[in-house]
Amino acid sequence: MSPGPDTPAHRVVIVGGGFGGLFAARWLGRKKVDVTLVDRRNHHLFQPLLYQVATGMLSPGQIAPPIRNVLRRRSSVRVELAEVTDIDLAARLVHADLLGARQWTIPYDSLIVAAGTSQSYFGHDEFARWAPGMKTIDDALELRRRIFGAFELAELADDDAGRRHWLTFVVVGAGPTGVELAGQIRDLATRCLRGEFRRIDPSAARVVLVDGGTGPLATFGHQLSARAARELERIGVDLRLGCRVTGVSRAGATYTDPDGGTVEVGAGTVIWAAGVQASPLGAVLAASGDVGLDRQGRVEVAPDLSVPGHPEVYVVGDMMALDDLPGVAEVAMQGGLHAANSIVRRLGGKEPVPFRYRDLGSVAAIGRFDAVASVRRLRLSGFPGWMVWFFVHLAFLEGFGNRLPTMVRWLRSMVGRSRAERQFSTAHTGGDLSLPDDVRGSVQPAPFPLAAEVLDPPAPEERPGPPDDVT
Repeated sequence: MSPGPDTPAHRVVIVGGGFGGLFAARWLGRKKVDVTLVDRRNHHLFQPLLYQVATGMLSPGQIAPPIRNVLRRRSSVRVELAEVTDIDLAARLVHADLLGARQWTIPYDSLIVAAGTSQSYFGHDEFARWAPGMKTIDDALELRRRIFGAFELAELADDDAGRRHWLTFVVVGAGPTGVELAGQIRDLATRCLRGEFRRIDPSAARVVLVDGGTGPLATFGHQLSARAARELERIGVDLRLGCRVTGVSRAGATYTDPDGGTVEVGAGTVIWAAGVQASPLGAVLAASGDVGLDRQGRVEVAPDLSVPGHPEVYVVGDMMALDDLPGVAEVAMQGGLHAANSIVRRLGGKEPVPFRYRDLGSVAAIGRFDAVASVRRLRLSGFPGWMVWFFVHLAFLEGFGNRLPTMVRWLRSMVGRSRAERQFSTAHTGGDLSLPDDVRGSVQPAPFPLAAEVLDPPAPEERPGPPDDVT
C-alpha cells in the first residue's frame, strides 16, 4: 500500500471530529495516507458529560479538548475549521463553507462521514425557543444560565406563585440525559444551594420528568429501569410516564396523560432531552446518490459501513443505520476504527469485512454516588453502578490533563457540596446553539462578524479611512 516516489498519497477526508471521526483520524494518522478532518467546531466534545457543565460541576474545557491538540502528533492529519455543505459522490468532492466567508472544495479518494446528530423536536421546532436541548457547549451554558437563573428569579419573586413557577423544572425525556439532568437539578436544590438564599428554600424546587414510555432508562432493561424509577422518586423527582408533551411556552409545558387528559405544568425552565435526528448530511448523501435513509435520517449502510454503490465512502456513528445499533459513543468509536481499517485493507488489495459491534455495556448516573450499569449480563446499581460509571467516563475523557481535574471535581461535588462552575450570563449570548435554523436565526448573533474582512479583505481603496478626529 505504500505509494511510490511519484505517486500521490491516498487522500482521506473525515467529516466530523466526534468519537467516530477522531478515532478514525488517529488510526489513519499512523498510515501512509493524507488525512483531512473537517469540523465546524474546533473541539472534540464528550457529550455524555454536557449535563455536568450545565449544572456547574465541570468547565467546558474539561470535556472539549481542541481537535488540533488531540491530533498534534499525527503529522499527516490536517484539521480544518469549516462546515461541510455538500458532498458530490460521483465527482468525489466535499464542499465546505469557511466561516461564511469562503467556499472550499476538497477532493477525496476515501471519505468517512461522522457528523453525528442534532436535537429532534418531532416536528415541533417551535418548542425549541422555550425548551432548549443539549448537544453543544453553548447549549450547556445556556441551560446553566436558565437553571441557576431560575433560583435567582425565584429569590426576586414577590409572591408564592412566582416562586413556585421559577422553582419548577420540567425535563422532557427519561433517557440517560434526562435522568442525569433531573437528578443533578435535585442535588443542586437539596445540597449545593442550601443556605445561600434568604427568601426561598432551594430544596422546595420541583423537578418533573416527562416521558412517553413506561419507565426511565428503558433501554437498560426492566430491572434497572425499575431501580432507576425508585431512586428518582426517592430523591424527589416527579415522574410522569406514558405522557406525551403537546406544548411548550413561556408558562411551562402541556402534556397528555395515559388516560388522554390534558395536563398543564407551570414551570420557569423546560429542558428537552427527548430525541435526536441524524445530521442533515445524511439527506445530502441521499440526494447525491442512491442512498437510503431511515425514519431518523440515518444512512442505511452496507455491513462494512460503506455506502451501497460507493465502497470508498463510509458512514459511522450516530449517522449510520445498521442492525438497530444504538447511538452511543462506543458504537461511534468502533465504527470509526473499522472504517479506517477498511480503507487500509482496500489499499492493500484485501476484501472488506463486516462491522462487528462489541457491546461493552451502558451506564447512567441517577444521583450522588448512585448509578445503574448494564455490562454484558451484569446488572449493577447504587454505589457499585456508580463506580463503573466513574471509571468508564474517566477512561473516555481525552488526556491526563482532563482526567485528573475532572476526578477531583467529581469527588469535591459528591463528597462535599462544591460546584465550581456556577457563573452565567444574565443575557442570552447566542453562540453555537443546536436550535433549528429558524429559531437560531432569531436569537443568535452573527458568528465571527469580521470573518469576511479577515479571510477576504477588501481592496485598499475600499477600506474605510480613519475617523475625522484621528490625525
